[in-house]
Amino acid sequence: MIISRTPFRISFFGGGTDYPVWYNEHGGAVLATTIDKYCYITCRYLPPFFEHKYRIIYSKMEQSQDIDGIQHPSVRATLKFMGNQRGVEIHHDADLPARTGLGSSSSFTVGMLNALYALDGKMVTKQQLALDAIHVEQDIIKENVGSQDQTCAAFGGFNKIEFGGEKKILISPMTLRPAVCRDLQDHLMLFYTGISRFASEIAAEQIKKTPDNTNELNQMRQFVDDAIGILNSQDTDIVDFGKLLHETWKIKRTLSSKISTPEIDLIYNDAIDAGAVGGKLLGAGGGGFMLFFVEPHKQPAVRKKLNNLLHVPFKFENQGSQIVYYAPADNY
Repeated sequence: MIISRTPFRISFFGGGTDYPVWYNEHGGAVLATTIDKYCYITCRYLPPFFEHKYRIIYSKMEQSQDIDGIQHPSVRATLKFMGNQRGVEIHHDADLPARTGLGSSSSFTVGMLNALYALDGKMVTKQQLALDAIHVEQDIIKENVGSQDQTCAAFGGFNKIEFGGEKKILISPMTLRPAVCRDLQDHLMLFYTGISRFASEIAAEQIKKTPDNTNELNQMRQFVDDAIGILNSQDTDIVDFGKLLHETWKIKRTLSSKISTPEIDLIYNDAIDAGAVGGKLLGAGGGGFMLFFVEPHKQPAVRKKLNNLLHVPFKFENQGSQIVYYAPADNY
């Protein structure tokens, strides 16, 4: 039996420049971190005593005699990609709900790949995990997804990730002074709107409009370096990071009519009125989690104002996808 643990991510700046339709021509970059909320994949070869060959347990349970009969798109595509010939049983558990803007779909795919490689007795690099997951999601499933979620999930940590050309990814870990890193975490608040959505459907419109959003995407790319400059400054005013989040949200919500909604705008405005400096909706848009930058002494007021939403405390993490349990299976 194998258990993989793969983190979810928070993207601060550069989202939208990680789509191949953009970065293959212009280059792209994001500033993002993984957090201490995880996707767990338990995987084992299924003993040959059952009528079915595959059993997949997530929010529903599937049993199938062949891979093509599996409904879950990532499981089906990943098993095909790995060339699986033996029956397997797969369980999925997660700390946070799916379809909420934290890259959960890609964390699932990365965790699946990591578990299946381990099941086959292979230890692969984080680079390979990321590239394989990008291939599965973009080329096999043909989801409208970028390339940052798979990379974040595989590598973990707080990174600048640059994209350019075919499958070209450069990871630059943020080398922050510990006090700055703690200060940044202390200013961040994560709230769940209760709205789930299919990111691929929302991203489709944004991808289609990419040629019309050149100026906006170039500016969002520039914000990545601006944010790094703020964090690395010797006389850092961390509040400037929050102000930059506000600016990137103002641009992001114009990229597609599906990114924000009147309900999301109301939540955002309520948080600002209560003292937040800035923030953004995470992921493709339409719902899920919202991130706010709030000075610590104003956070009680923001929690009170948004008391109808679930506040989720978190910390940064730097491990990426890991095999946390490995027990070789008996042969039948």
